[in-house]
Amino acid sequence: MPTYDVVIIGGGIHGVGVAQAAAAAGHSALLLERQELAHGTSSRSSKLIHGGLRYLESAQFGLVRESLREREILLRNAPGLVRRVPFYIPVYSSARRPPWMIRAGLSLYALLGGLSRDARFESVPGARWDSLDGLDTRGLRAVFRYEDAQTDDARLTRAVMRSAQALGAELRCPANFLSAIRGGNGYQVQYLDRDGEQTCGARTLVNAAGPWVNTVLERIAPRPPTLTVELVQGAHILIEGETRHGIYYVEAPSDGRAVFVMPWQGQTLVGTTETAYDGDPGAVRAQPREISYLQQTLQRYFPHHRGRLLDSFAGLRVLPQGPGAVFHRSRETVLHPDNAEAVRLVTIYGGKLTGYRATAARVMRRLRKSLPARAAVADTAKLGLSP
Repeated sequence: MPTYDVVIIGGGIHGVGVAQAAAAAGHSALLLERQELAHGTSSRSSKLIHGGLRYLESAQFGLVRESLREREILLRNAPGLVRRVPFYIPVYSSARRPPWMIRAGLSLYALLGGLSRDARFESVPGARWDSLDGLDTRGLRAVFRYEDAQTDDARLTRAVMRSAQALGAELRCPANFLSAIRGGNGYQVQYLDRDGEQTCGARTLVNAAGPWVNTVLERIAPRPPTLTVELVQGAHILIEGETRHGIYYVEAPSDGRAVFVMPWQGQTLVGTTETAYDGDPGAVRAQPREISYLQQTLQRYFPHHRGRLLDSFAGLRVLPQGPGAVFHRSRETVLHPDNAEAVRLVTIYGGKLTGYRATAARVMRRLRKSLPARAAVADTAKLGLSP
């Protein structure tokens, strides 16, 4: 029976990130993915590599600082996958956040970004407003421009997995995780692939199954502790016709939520929503009310944008249960170990696309005491990623 230092369940961005981190640290690693890489949320995000400007409003300064650092690492390591793009924030007389508040937020964002040239922002002169993709200028008080980044989330996920494999990690896909039984030196893992039922040993186990994390835990004995979570659906729509100048960061007229209007593969992508979801994670779809909400937001700010609806999709966020509106809930990734002393299993709850590498590094630190000493072969902060 083959035995691996780390077995990872789930081939989204966090699963492949852990596979890369484990292999870079010199460990043997196996990743099990039930369908295909980036099948779930990791191909249904807003396609952004960003610091999370809106998280400043809920004082998540650590998350923003980490995300800005990881954004710079990805821009350096994956220039063919991650590119810097301009973002525009139009501020209207009816806006819930006045110009001074936006300016203060952007100033803090630049400060957390190290005040580098790329972290700076500017106020767009009124003479240039008419050139901004048909943006409605009625009642417009100010427009701010700053820079963040955009990516193809599924391609990035596949690139990280290729990097992990180049370092020695193995991938089984499709491979359905069946069970894991804990013993004195780790777990005995059973999974089903094209060749039938397989068994392997795992000194440590990482549950990176996204919205299926608690389902995975039900298949592990003895049953590990779980967190009560809420699944929150985020929908996007793809509209015919492209916004060319950059990404627009606007307030939804009905509730003031942040919505992005962005160019995407020659069309316009609009998202996202936040809707509680309690069904099968594999059956998540954009709902008619969400599509209408996003269409109304697009029409409010780009009244001449008459493109037809081409597509819609939705992904699921995993948020620890808590009080208050989900919009203001923390987006910090939660790493949940099976044991406070000798950690053999770590479950990843939540997580942001931008911070996958930092999350993987934290996972490996949690597992360190249960892993044999190995010589590191690479530093993920310096590993190039090819498209």
